Amino acid sequence: MTPLSASPKGSLDQLIGKFDRALRVISGQAIARRANPAHELPDDNLSEQDKAHSAGLMRVNHVGEICAQALYDSQGANAHTEDIRQQFQHSGIEEEDHLAWTAKRLQELNSHISLLNPLWYAGAYACGTLAAKFGDTVSLGFVVETEKQVEAHLASHLEKLPAQDLKSRAIVEQMRLDEIAHGAAAQALGASALPQPVQAGMKLMAKVMTTTAYYV
Repeated sequence: MTPLSASPKGSLDQLIGKFDRALRVISGQAIARRANPAHELPDDNLSEQDKAHSAGLMRVNHVGEICAQALYDSQGANAHTEDIRQQFQHSGIEEEDHLAWTAKRLQELNSHISLLNPLWYAGAYACGTLAAKFGDTVSLGFVVETEKQVEAHLASHLEKLPAQDLKSRAIVEQMRLDEIAHGAAAQALGASALPQPVQAGMKLMAKVMTTTAYYV
């Protein structure tokens, strides 16, 4: 692994750039680099109840991607080697696809993104920064555990989404596959296992987020 070269931090340009990116992420202004997996699928008529349920689940998924952007941004900025930084950057780009896809689906369902996105982003950024401060192996371990929990969460959504909502299901399935790949990549780079109390704490925070974001 190649050590990161020293560079000035805290410059005005860097702060402005980070703030601008945070605003774009929070407001859902993401640009997908890959084709939307739901693009060519029919949007069958869903009942109002099914629409509301799908929207709630997709809002939760959109919040998850808000958090993913914050985590990968903060962990990448505080990575100790170039290899790790590049991996965080690569995963973050794919997660931005998810952000754009879920935002688009919420629009199609005539719903909205979470009103608490600034809170979700700030909390996740703080968690990512803290994890990175313990070193790259711990930071990677945080990614592995996060992606493990997210993959299980997405699998549960595939069971909960209305069977006829093919668009949402296609998006969630591609997201699930990407999360598995991101976790595997972090593991291959030398991730260390997190202590059980930390894993439990992450699950508790995720529960609070998913329960709240479904409605707000």
